[in-house]
Amino acid sequence: MSMSDSDTSSQGSEYKNFRQITRDRLLNEMLRSTKTGDSKSSWKVLIMDKVTLKIISNACKMSDITDEGVSLVEDIYKRRQPLPTMDAVYFIQPTKENVVMFLSDMSGKSPLYRKYAKAFVFFSSPVTRELVNHIKRDRGVMSRTGALREMNLEYFPIDSQGFITDNEKALEELFGEEESSRKGDACLNSMAIRIATVFASLREFPLVRYRAAKSLDPNTMTTFRDLIPTKLAAGVWNCLMKYKNLPNFPQSETCELLILDRSIDQIAPIIHEWTYDAMCHDLLNMEGNKYVHEVSNRTGGLPEKKDVLLEDHDPIWLELRHSHIADASERLHEKMTNFVSKNKAAQIHSSRDAGDLSTRDLQKMVQALPQYSEQIEKLSLHVDIAGKVNKIIREMGLKELGQIEQDLVFGDAGTKDLINFLRTKEDVTREHKLRLLMIYAAVYPEKFEDGKIAKLMELARLSEEDTNAVYNMRLLEASSETKKSSIIPFSLKFDVHKKKQAARKDRPGEEVAWQLSRFYPVIEELIEKLSKAELSKDDYPCMNDPSPTFHATSQSASLRTGQIPAPHSMRSRRTATWARPRNSDDGYSSDSILRHASSDFKQMGQRIFVFIVGGATRSELRVCHKLTTKLKREVILGSSSLDDPPRFITKMKLLTANELSLDDLQI
Repeated sequence: MSMSDSDTSSQGSEYKNFRQITRDRLLNEMLRSTKTGDSKSSWKVLIMDKVTLKIISNACKMSDITDEGVSLVEDIYKRRQPLPTMDAVYFIQPTKENVVMFLSDMSGKSPLYRKYAKAFVFFSSPVTRELVNHIKRDRGVMSRTGALREMNLEYFPIDSQGFITDNEKALEELFGEEESSRKGDACLNSMAIRIATVFASLREFPLVRYRAAKSLDPNTMTTFRDLIPTKLAAGVWNCLMKYKNLPNFPQSETCELLILDRSIDQIAPIIHEWTYDAMCHDLLNMEGNKYVHEVSNRTGGLPEKKDVLLEDHDPIWLELRHSHIADASERLHEKMTNFVSKNKAAQIHSSRDAGDLSTRDLQKMVQALPQYSEQIEKLSLHVDIAGKVNKIIREMGLKELGQIEQDLVFGDAGTKDLINFLRTKEDVTREHKLRLLMIYAAVYPEKFEDGKIAKLMELARLSEEDTNAVYNMRLLEASSETKKSSIIPFSLKFDVHKKKQAARKDRPGEEVAWQLSRFYPVIEELIEKLSKAELSKDDYPCMNDPSPTFHATSQSASLRTGQIPAPHSMRSRRTATWARPRNSDDGYSSDSILRHASSDFKQMGQRIFVFIVGGATRSELRVCHKLTTKLKREVILGSSSLDDPPRFITKMKLLTANELSLDDLQI
C-alpha cells in the first residue's frame, strides 16, 4: 500500500489550517489523482460508507467535490444503478464487508455485469494483509483497479484547530457503572487508529504524553477507568510505529500530544460558557452547526425559514464566535450603526441619528433598502441570533445563575448560598437546577458520603433521571492523588477564612474584561505548562523518549513565546461589567494570526495536540485558539466527541442506563 509523497507537515512555507490540510488531501491525493482520461466519460462516481461520508462532509463542500469531476455520490450499502461507462472512486473503511461490496461491483467478465468501468480504491485507515490478498486474488478486478491505497485519513475536522474521532458512546463504554473491558478496549482501539491518522495526514510524529493512572492508595487496585489515557497512549504509539515507513514521515519528534480523559475536568462540560459560539449551541437547540433563520418576506407574506451553517466561511461568525455574548452584541450594533451612518439611503429612512437607534431598528431599516446585499444579510442573521440569545438570558435569569455557578467553582459561594438560591429562585428551570447541582457535586464530592447532595436534590425536586446524572459524577472522579497534584487546578483547596472549597483559583496576570468570564477549563493551565516544559513527568509521563533535538526546539519555542505580551484586557476583574469596554481585543482569534502570517508561521513553535477521551467542550476549543496566539504554537484539540451541555448531561444519565440510547433521553 502507498501514500502520496506530498508533504503536509508544519515545515511547509505556506500556512494551512487543520481543516484545509484535510480538504486538500481528499481533493488532491484522492479525487484529482484519479483523472486518467481512459474512460469515455470525464465524470466519476464517489462511493463511500457512513464513516467516510461524514469525513468528507466535515472537510469539503459539495462544490469542491463536483469541481473534481464527481457527478454522483453513492452509499456503498444502498442499491446503485450500474454506470459501466464511468469510473468509480471508493473512499471506504478497510472492513471485510466493504471489500466484499467492492469486489461484487467490479466482478464479471463482461462490462454489462459490472457497475463501473474502472475503480480507484482509497482506504481511510491501514488495511490488513488478508484483505489486500483477498482483492488481489481476483485478477479481473485488479486489472480494472487504477489505485489501491491507504489514505490514512479517518478523523472528522470540526474546526480549523479541532477534530473528533466520532466515538459518541465513549463516555458510556469507558466510564459506565457496568465496566466492560471488551467494549472499552474496542472503543479505545478505534480511537487510537483514528488519532494516528491525524499524524499521518499532517506528517507529524508526536512525543506522546498521557495522564498517569494513580490509585487511591497502594492497597487499592487500579481500575479500567484509571488506565484509559495509558491504554489509549499505548494504542496510538503502536499505530504510529506502522507509519514510520511512509514517504516523508518524520523519524524523530516534530510535535507534542497530550492524552487526557474527561475526569480531568468535570465542570467544563456543564457550566455556562458565555461566548457567542457556546451560547448559540447551548440555548438555541441547534442541530450541529445548523441554525434555522426566519427571513422576512418582502411581499408581505409569512416569514420564510432558511437553514444556515455557522461555520468558518462566515466572516462575522469567525470574528465573533469566541467573544463574550455581550461583546458580540455590542460589535453587531456598531456594525449596523456604521453601515447606516455611511449609507445615504438609510439616513433618508430615519429622522433620528443612527447612534440613537436600537439594533433591531437598524436591522429593519437596512432590510428595507433596495441594495440589501449578501453582506448585510449575514449581519442581519447575526443580529437576529444575538437578539434571541439575549432574550433567553433575560427571560431565564441566566446572569444570576451564571454568577452562582462561578462563585461555587471559585470558592466564593458554598452550600448555604446554594440552598438560599434554590429556595428563593423557584422559577429556575429543572435543567439549570440539575447543572448547578452537578457543578456542586464536582466541587464537593465528599458531600455524597454525608447525604448533603441527596438533600439538595430533594430541595431542587429533581426527577429520578436527573438524580442519576448527579450521582454519576462520582464515576468521573479523578483519584485523590491526582486531585492533590499542584499541576491540576481542579484540586480541592480549603480557605481558612471562608471555609469553602474551590475547584479553580484566579490565575495571576489574567484580567477578566467581562462579567461571568472568570471560568477557565483545566486544559488551559496544562497546555501552558506543557509548552514551558513544566508539566510533571510523574503525573504525565512520556510514551517515547524524546530526541535531544526535540528538547532544543521546544525550548527555543518557549523562549520566543516569553517575548510575546499576553492579550491585554481594558478592565481589571473588579470593574468587569456585562458589556465589554469599546475597542478592546478578546485576544482569542488565532485564525487571523495564522492566516495572515505565513512568514511568521516559519517561526512558530511545534504543534501541540491535546486529546480528551469522553468529549470536549467549546470552552476547551476556544482555549486552544487563545493559546495558539499567546504561545505562538498551533494548539489542536481532539476528542471522542464535541458535546454541548445538554448532550453531555444526557450522556451522564446513560452511564447507569445501558439499555437506553441517546435518542431516548433529552434535557
